[in-house]
Amino acid sequence: MLGNLYAPVSDAEADSALRAASTGGVHYYDTAPFYGHGLSEARLGRFLASMETRPLLSTKVGRSLAHGEMPGETGFVDAARARPYFDYSAGAVSRQVAESLGRLAVDNVDMLLVHDLGAFTHGSAHERQFDTAMAGAFPALAGLQRQGITRAIGLGVNEVAICLQVLAQIDIDVILLAGRYTLLEQAPLDDLLPLCEARGVQVIVGGPFNSGVLAGSPHYDYGAVPPAVAARVQALSAICARHDVPLAAAALQFPLAHPAVCSVIPGSSSAAEIRANITLVARPIPAALWADLKQAGLLRADAPVPA
Repeated sequence: MLGNLYAPVSDAEADSALRAASTGGVHYYDTAPFYGHGLSEARLGRFLASMETRPLLSTKVGRSLAHGEMPGETGFVDAARARPYFDYSAGAVSRQVAESLGRLAVDNVDMLLVHDLGAFTHGSAHERQFDTAMAGAFPALAGLQRQGITRAIGLGVNEVAICLQVLAQIDIDVILLAGRYTLLEQAPLDDLLPLCEARGVQVIVGGPFNSGVLAGSPHYDYGAVPPAVAARVQALSAICARHDVPLAAAALQFPLAHPAVCSVIPGSSSAAEIRANITLVARPIPAALWADLKQAGLLRADAPVPA
């Protein structure tokens, strides 16, 4: 959220949020050139310079920034003046990574992820963009991995289908999957998560609140909350309330129970949100809550749950 998604965040507020994360024991930070059109990476880079021990870092490729051009409507408020556009070619990815390293003020990152590949984003242009990424972005990332510029390569996406399509053709190390394995959605249990477990692909669950609806926000998948989703959230909330557990705590902890999942990363834009999430992820949750959710049909019977 340090790229000013939906609302402006000052440099001081961003720095305060990052300090709260570091003090609270957060050791992994994800960013992308798209977030604030470079603003998120630049803010994180300034903070990294003050840290004695560098945390794990991931950033993304696939969008180039036309600096100095008007960005159009991207959802980021008071973002850097640059127009993002998709380019999954090898040459573009090399330039994107060089710019990201410059903004982050580092020589390497732990993960480089191909950003927003798939029909969810590209619609009818998906196959063309996919072919470009397979011929360009992924070989370029593999080369950067061999050079030590990154330790791991993978995907940063919002849909399962593109993960399966990529895994059918190449090996990758990690998938950052946003919004698809949550208290509201467990379809990846059918195919993606078993495949990742078998292949040794680590899964980072982004968007565990489904854009905020599981934490009290009026957003679902970056838009308004459909009535059916609102009803399901209400039912989830009622069972959590019976066990005196905040819904947001259950939402943060649930994905971590799957053996393929290595991390859960909620978006936070303030120190207060960071501290709240750190408290929620450590809050004890009785086993009876998970059992009641399954009994009510709100959680799949085969979903692993926290011990």
